[in-house]
Amino acid sequence: MNVTNPESPQLAGGPSSESSADSHPSHLEHRLLEVFQDVWDNFVDPAEALYDADGARWAVLGSGPSGATASVPFSTERQLAEIREQCRALAASNEFAINGHENRISYVVGSGHAYRVTAKGPNDAAECLAREVQSLLDEFLQSNQWRKRQQEILRRRDRDGEVFLRLFVGTDGMTRLRFVEPSQVATPPRLAGDPSASFGIQTDPDDVETVRGYYVDGAFVEASRIQHRKANVDANVKRGLPLFYPVQKNLRRAEKLLRNMSVVAGIQSAIAIIRKHASGTRSTVQQFVQSQADASLAGAAGGRTSLFQRYAPGTILDAFAGTDYQFPAASIDAARYVAVLQAELRAIAARLVMPEFMLTSDASNANYASTMVAEGPAVRMFERLQHEMIEDDLELFQRVLRSAIDAGRLPPEALAQVDIEGIPPSLAVRDRLKEAQADQILVRYGAMSPQTLALRHGLDAEKEQRWIAGSSRPSR
Repeated sequence: MNVTNPESPQLAGGPSSESSADSHPSHLEHRLLEVFQDVWDNFVDPAEALYDADGARWAVLGSGPSGATASVPFSTERQLAEIREQCRALAASNEFAINGHENRISYVVGSGHAYRVTAKGPNDAAECLAREVQSLLDEFLQSNQWRKRQQEILRRRDRDGEVFLRLFVGTDGMTRLRFVEPSQVATPPRLAGDPSASFGIQTDPDDVETVRGYYVDGAFVEASRIQHRKANVDANVKRGLPLFYPVQKNLRRAEKLLRNMSVVAGIQSAIAIIRKHASGTRSTVQQFVQSQADASLAGAAGGRTSLFQRYAPGTILDAFAGTDYQFPAASIDAARYVAVLQAELRAIAARLVMPEFMLTSDASNANYASTMVAEGPAVRMFERLQHEMIEDDLELFQRVLRSAIDAGRLPPEALAQVDIEGIPPSLAVRDRLKEAQADQILVRYGAMSPQTLALRHGLDAEKEQRWIAGSSRPSR
């Protein structure tokens, strides 16, 4: 690239009246940099309008692969993977995100959901079949460590926006579950142009909600062997969206603000005293500091000497004329930044439909009894999540029973003659006396069974009956 006049006599080798310094390489380099700087200053990025103030690119509206719509911020598997990795990083390192995940698990899953099998008919055969199914279901829950797995299901669903459960049926007819990482579910290169196989999910070409199978590590797995639980997207979107995606910038800002507050306060509090000498020269101030020092330390780098002066507790400073003492730590006003931090955390709590104290662990601005009432938004949200989880669990249990029927462990009529009921832990603030009295009335009038009453209070009805029967026997 020529930035000088090619006809210049100096460059052509002819006589020149200019100084020989103009032909020096450093001068030419300087002129070249000036030209490039002028070009850079006038450059306008055509894509600048597509980014917001935080550097995040806007979602592109328009038609994309099957299962991707304008309602989600991703249209390709690569974009989805980037979003998922960002939210996974928050879930691993951001203290507020971790607290949000853990609190949702504590309230939605709690100590675990209880599941009871009941007979549809009043006959003895149906009751016997119900006990048989209950025994198999209990074995399934125990072999898969269901309470721990249920917590992980919710954690993965919130963190990744989805969770894949793969079912493996043994020769004994028992189903065992294993998690499949979202990154393992991807479209093979040979099917990259097939819209019905986008995002690693093979669907009916005419109905995106009819799933035929999944591509796990490039291999096709039938839909009956994988349960896909997705969140925060419409039914016609193939993959889920992480919980904290809309507020990931708030989480990062809150983390940075808290860090900067701590650093600034640490620096200010580290400087104990500033002495101002109104009429002192540089040399006189240095002499004064040296005379007041209790110790000195010569630095290895640069040869500078650091002087230290110790102030014991209760030290009284006597200032002579011209010396002014200032204490920087006294001017620290952390409340200004705390208000900004609380505003960011409220925005995050609003996304979670949770009281602020559940995200910040600061209960000074809220009362637990007033926020966890039956009509409260948080209780309604948690109840909704509990029912969604129970519906997914019951659908999974249907597959477990069907596999046991195919293996001959249960009779073919098992699915038609029994019902499975899921009972989540209570959320609202409980008045045990009033609750027990209301349950007693329902049992008395036949609206509730004693077994359901026991489950509502965290008891095993059959075990309690055995203990009652054992304690009522006469001693010998």
